[in-house]
Amino acid sequence: MIVPKAEPDAPDRRSLHERIAADLRDDIMSGELPPGANLPSTAQLKDRFDASNATVQKALQLLKDECLVVGRAGAAVTVREHRQRTVRPAASLASAGAGQSYPWLTEAAKHGTHARSVILDVTECHPPADVRTALSLPEDATALLRSQIVLVDDEPAELVKSYYPLDIARGTALTDRRRIKGGTPALLAELGYPPRQSVDRVSARIPTQEQYQALHLTSGMPVLRTLRVVHSDHERPVEATVMVKAGHLYEVRYEFVPE
Repeated sequence: MIVPKAEPDAPDRRSLHERIAADLRDDIMSGELPPGANLPSTAQLKDRFDASNATVQKALQLLKDECLVVGRAGAAVTVREHRQRTVRPAASLASAGAGQSYPWLTEAAKHGTHARSVILDVTECHPPADVRTALSLPEDATALLRSQIVLVDDEPAELVKSYYPLDIARGTALTDRRRIKGGTPALLAELGYPPRQSVDRVSARIPTQEQYQALHLTSGMPVLRTLRVVHSDHERPVEATVMVKAGHLYEVRYEFVPE
């Protein structure tokens, strides 16, 4: 088999305003341009990118639509206090204790934000192929779907779809269109399927039409998609959840302790 060689000088086929926005976005997200800082002037950006005034303005409009900068034509454009949040997957796996909030609500409160979830649907459906594989379901199988949207400060932040094998879900609170007291980890434990291990598969993808609309996205930015599979005793998969977030608003933090 002939393996094609990499092309280090392959052209960037994006339009110039998209490339300008990409470079400025990276400066913002890395902290090179911190919240409150002014972007370089239009004249400076024209020189830096060898671009016309109209092209620079189109690039800035992309960043405004993404809520990363604020400003108007003829005035300084300023970096907003953007909403990039750090996600710690392990922190979301614990059950809520008696009288305690869900871990993800507690985490949001630490950052001065208010989070809540809205259940969109609870139904039996034919899950996507990767979910069927994760749950060890046959191709024609159905599963219980619990779909919800997570809002942070009343803005859509994450689209969450959790799937459960029907032999576990039927006749339980999982089928009710309401939040589950203590969260699903507590309920699964009560049902005899205590969560023992969680495996995350994280990828960046172009959003589907549903994701684009649900998350109120404004550009072709990728989303961060996580497929989380929860295993119980004897490595049985009991839950598969697809979580989708706007890619430029989140980073995932994993912590490892050397053995």
